[in-house]
Amino acid sequence: MPQDEADDGGGLLCPSAPAESAGSVLIGVVSGTPGAPRVVPTAHAMPVTLEITELARPASPGEVFRFASACRTSGCVHFKQSACQIASRSAVLLDEVVEELPRCPIRAQCRWFHQEGPSLCRRCPQIVTEQHRPTAEMLRIVNEDDPPAGFVPEGPGAGPGARTGSDPGPGLSAH
Repeated sequence: MPQDEADDGGGLLCPSAPAESAGSVLIGVVSGTPGAPRVVPTAHAMPVTLEITELARPASPGEVFRFASACRTSGCVHFKQSACQIASRSAVLLDEVVEELPRCPIRAQCRWFHQEGPSLCRRCPQIVTEQHRPTAEMLRIVNEDDPPAGFVPEGPGAGPGARTGSDPGPGLSAH
């Protein structure tokens, strides 16, 4: 599994950041159903504007769109043992939902891809930053006190536990 060695983010992007993070870009639109949401990637990453966030109303931008911004590494509650725990837990707890790698406007800079490789890209479409009715698996992904069954830490000092992104809150957001 590829993993970035730098603790400063190394220029990598968190693919589950809030719209209001500095330098955020739009990378996907949520489709599907509340019980089975799917993120459809945009052709290109687009800088977040007020007009884009207002398109989500009356919902919040994170319910309707997927955003990316600089990975905050140790500044994020989801980053522990030199890894994004949202990515680590998603790789263990979620099934792949697509066979082919989905197009991705940030793959070359994506923290999750650099950490977990293409298998996480096949799980990524089901990860929605803000959900009103998250599945049990999504709740386990963001609950840092509940290591997922089958989780095997990799490398010295690696271990379970974290949330999806750098948000101090319980969502899949990274900032």
